[in-house]
Amino acid sequence: MRRGVAYGVMAGALWGVVFLAPRLLADFSPLLLGAGRYVMYGVVSVLAALPSARSLLRRLTRQDVRALVTLALVGNILYYVLLASAVHLVGISPSSLIVGVLPVTVTLLGRGDHGAVRLSRLVLPLAMVVAGIACINVDVFTVDGDSTRSAMTKVAGLACATGALACWTWFAVENTRYLRRNPHFSGNEWSVLWGVVTGALAAIMWGVIAALPAGAAPTPVADSRWHLFWGINLMLAIGASWLGNGLWNAASKRLPLTLSGQMIVFETLFALLYGFVYDHRMPRPLEMAAIALLVAGVSWSVRQHASDDPDDTPIEEKAQVSAH
Repeated sequence: MRRGVAYGVMAGALWGVVFLAPRLLADFSPLLLGAGRYVMYGVVSVLAALPSARSLLRRLTRQDVRALVTLALVGNILYYVLLASAVHLVGISPSSLIVGVLPVTVTLLGRGDHGAVRLSRLVLPLAMVVAGIACINVDVFTVDGDSTRSAMTKVAGLACATGALACWTWFAVENTRYLRRNPHFSGNEWSVLWGVVTGALAAIMWGVIAALPAGAAPTPVADSRWHLFWGINLMLAIGASWLGNGLWNAASKRLPLTLSGQMIVFETLFALLYGFVYDHRMPRPLEMAAIALLVAGVSWSVRQHASDDPDDTPIEEKAQVSAH
């Protein structure tokens, strides 16, 4: 079990970098960040797909392609563009805390599925989550020394974070439902195909951006920044997407669902840690309250789901829906 916990913590540490990247690359637009990240992710996915390419293509149907395109657009590209926008507009802390309620929103959206937890058992966990989100919003609009951001900028940032949460929630539920209806691909094979399709869409997106009058970057960017841009995106493709997901799957196979589900909160905690270190500050009182409420609410929700689990779905299948 200790090894499983260690794997879960390491996965969270890698996924947390996803929230830091837009801060490190603040001079690049969210569209460029989304296109760049997933072009690199597509390259890595193509390399992973090569050994089994014939088998994958032979089983691939038009319905699969349509599903992959939709899932890639919403669950990868739109999600990350909104997330990067949120980080640019309101910072890492509120963005990561809002997206961190993902396990709860996935449970709510999938409550009509077989084996879903009864909504009445989620009232108290949801109340804690709502209280945590309220703390985030109050902190964003009352923090001193943040006169550079207007109220509308903050509203837009929180809306983008909420939109990112909505995108990933929809993706997590729909992706799981599609795989259950179409079991001719394993979870790993589907992830490879998803990465390839995402890379192709990101390449098209990059081409469209480059063809615009302003080009790939509206303002001149030094070559050293472009080197950092591609280096960070390669790190996200290999670290957050492939290694992080692999560590998460290894953790989920070694831990009971009550514990593996709660490991997801380490993504949020590491994102917060990176953000506070980058900003050279400690969390403010309302941020600490939000962290405590959201972590407790999400963990409680996961435990309620696990204790009311009548089916025998493998742990790793359930855990994968929240892998970034």
